[in-house]
Amino acid sequence: MVNLKGIIDEELRMRFSAAKAAGNDYLDVISGDIHKQLGFKHRMPSCCHAMREIMRTGDIILDAPPKGNGSKLRIRYFL
Repeated sequence: MVNLKGIIDEELRMRFSAAKAAGNDYLDVISGDIHKQLGFKHRMPSCCHAMREIMRTGDIILDAPPKGNGSKLRIRYFL
């Protein structure tokens, strides 16, 4: 069985590292970008759930689809 959360978490960690290395204070992540980058099909709820789970105090949801999960979920993670 594939560990989708682990795959998504690793992608997010790589993005966080790159953003920190670039000197950014925050990173905006869009669920549709993660889904596409990882080549997923029909795994948007898993992407959205993993993105929400990795949020820390101070991180904010900038945009969310009406039903909660979708390609437009955008979260700002402060580094």
